[in-house]
Amino acid sequence: MEEDFVLPDGGTSAAPEVLALARVVSRLRAEVVDLESVASMTAVLERTKGVLMARDGVTPDVAYQLLADRAAQHRRTLLEECWITLGRTGGGPATPLPETPVRPVPATPPVRSPSPFGTSGQVAADGGRSTGHRELLARLGQGLAGTRTPNEIALLLHSVLADSEGIDAVMIYTVATAGSLKLIGHAGIGESMPEQWSHIPPLSGVAAMEAIAEREALWLEDLELDASRYLLIGDPPERWPSRAWLPVPGTGAVTVVVGLFRTRRGPFDARTRTLLRRAVRLCGGPLREDRSHHGHVPLHAEIDAVQTIFDALSGPAVLLTPLRSATGEVEDYRIDAATPASLDLAGRQGKELIGRRVLENYPTVAGTALWYGYLDTLTTGSVYDGDPFVYEEVTAGVPQRSVYSVRVTRLGERLVVTWLRHDTSERETRRLDDLQRLGNLGWASWNLATDTITWSDQVYAIFDRDPALGPMGLEELPTRLLGEDPPRLGAAVQQLLGDGTAIDQHFRITSAHGPRHLRMVAEAQRDADGTPLEVHGFFQDLTELRDAELALRESERSNLVQRGMLKAERALGAALQDALLPIPEQSLDLAGLRVDVAYRPAVSGLNVGGDWYSAIELPDKSALFVVGDVAGHGLTAVGTMAQLRFTAKGMTITGSPLPDVLGRLNALLLHTATDTHLATATMVMGRYQPWDRRLTWVDAGHLAPLLIRDGTASFLPQPEGALLGAAFDSPYGQYVTDLLPGDHLLFYTDGLVEVPGEDIQVGLAHLADAAEGLVRQGRSGKLANTLADLRPGNRDDICVLQIHVPEES
Repeated sequence: MEEDFVLPDGGTSAAPEVLALARVVSRLRAEVVDLESVASMTAVLERTKGVLMARDGVTPDVAYQLLADRAAQHRRTLLEECWITLGRTGGGPATPLPETPVRPVPATPPVRSPSPFGTSGQVAADGGRSTGHRELLARLGQGLAGTRTPNEIALLLHSVLADSEGIDAVMIYTVATAGSLKLIGHAGIGESMPEQWSHIPPLSGVAAMEAIAEREALWLEDLELDASRYLLIGDPPERWPSRAWLPVPGTGAVTVVVGLFRTRRGPFDARTRTLLRRAVRLCGGPLREDRSHHGHVPLHAEIDAVQTIFDALSGPAVLLTPLRSATGEVEDYRIDAATPASLDLAGRQGKELIGRRVLENYPTVAGTALWYGYLDTLTTGSVYDGDPFVYEEVTAGVPQRSVYSVRVTRLGERLVVTWLRHDTSERETRRLDDLQRLGNLGWASWNLATDTITWSDQVYAIFDRDPALGPMGLEELPTRLLGEDPPRLGAAVQQLLGDGTAIDQHFRITSAHGPRHLRMVAEAQRDADGTPLEVHGFFQDLTELRDAELALRESERSNLVQRGMLKAERALGAALQDALLPIPEQSLDLAGLRVDVAYRPAVSGLNVGGDWYSAIELPDKSALFVVGDVAGHGLTAVGTMAQLRFTAKGMTITGSPLPDVLGRLNALLLHTATDTHLATATMVMGRYQPWDRRLTWVDAGHLAPLLIRDGTASFLPQPEGALLGAAFDSPYGQYVTDLLPGDHLLFYTDGLVEVPGEDIQVGLAHLADAAEGLVRQGRSGKLANTLADLRPGNRDDICVLQIHVPEES
């Protein structure tokens, strides 16, 4: 645990930057202890390699690879595999471990006459305890191979550490939802405590939570003092006067903590602390693996999300979490996420910075404008954009000055810090690299005096050449050229070398990925006599641009062909339509009625539509009126229109009732449908009897006819009838109305009333108002044409059939 820094006079009053630097010194001391632990782990690895070399007769590299392969096979860490190997070696031949829950591991036979001297003849600092610790860790590693759950790990830790280190109880917690803690393993705490302390809400003053948040071990060795600072676990807490909470280390956020309890008073000595750290680290792999199968929520899920975003960023940036004192003041900031480009003075980069403190990496920042900028952004949420400042750093004993600009923004209760280093040469080099990469070009130079050729990295990529082979000489270049390019490029190079004229030449080369289209731009530097001394320029890969140009030309050619085909199809369709639907220039007289027809094709598009009409006199002197609309455009729609028009006329002439005509037309469309073509159509059809002025009409999904009588417009009630070609056995009804002298009746297609984005009822209302107004104004003579002309720029074909009952003489 970190020690509180106390000034020589026993007080704590000092400038904030002095206190901050003092805390950095304390943390660095703790870091030295961790580095010593790492060194000890390295010694364990070397010892295990030596055992394998002696036992199996292998080289050091082979021994290391064996350990790494076994660790990967059994999903252990390399350190765990080392301890397990040492344990099996010391205990004789390895035997299969039981799959049953862990039982206390039997004690290793006592070591005979442990010597207090090392092999070098110097007195061992721990009086031989290191050997005992190695034996304990070996027993622990061997036992871990048979554990399956955190509870088994707790039992194992208790059995291994109870006698030698006085560990009387073990509790293992993991982070659950909303930052709370869940008990996942315990040993030696009795029967009531597991239920009482199974879940700890996210409260302040919980040592286990602090150990996870700070990623540092907490050693609670003074019961009275600790009780005033923390909520102590226990029933009663005095049962364990000393205890330790050790976070389980990992590559990401810490989510598991192990509590080790003792019934005796007094501090944990340095060797015991080292042993317990190693023991918890050894259990880290199984505990983290078990966590993943229980779905516990990470403590800092938002930090993981930020890190995922940071992994995709190219510039330097870090996520800082403020670390506060007991009074709430910010003492330091912890780095919880970092982009791959983030780098500190010690050479740590990217995720290696996670868990570090700002004042550890940049101690002189304390008390500066940047430090107070952090505080201001954290307090007010305003963005801090600092002016460029000079920061002096010492690298390899040599002071170096760099100029930085820092930007700080708040993210929740944390800070996102980005910075830019104003190092001219580095910045220009980075920009040049970006330019070459984005433009797919690279620079090259050729010193004619020394015959030395230099390429940038991008030129190797352009020529698909291994950089280990070096630049390509001019004598090798023709072997990569295609077709007629060698003579042309050779002539250009000779011109460049002869009179120094700059060249801009296109050529093709072979590559493993097919032909490439390149461009070379070069110029020569000459001496006072005009003799070329050096050639410099660039190569650019234009393959993608060339491919795009060819694709564009092919697309343009295809579009022209397609447009010509569409124009020809439209001309043919229009000719067929004119032949099938002649539009009379004068009014028609049918069965005592005056009939006018208006047809307006759509002003946009290359295809003809499927709107059509028919007005004929039947054998019994009655008249047939039809208006229809076939879905779609083009020759297919024209063909369907002709099919419906002639079939309807033929069936009506033979005396078929109008509902039967629609039913058979519906069956005709359904039976002639194919997998690639399904024709549908709407139709309104009426039969007028002049002897009683009676109109019988049917409808197949079409708009209702509009009747203008005595200056008032109204739509006729629609009989039952579905779209033609939609479903078999669709019923069709009919409606009968008597026309009166002076009546005007309009049959029309939807192009007359439909407006994109507007409800069809609005268009119908406008039609009724316009027709009513024209009749009242005495302009009913050309009502059909006038209404059609009111829709300039129509997007769909318009067909209007006007029926007028003359006034009686």
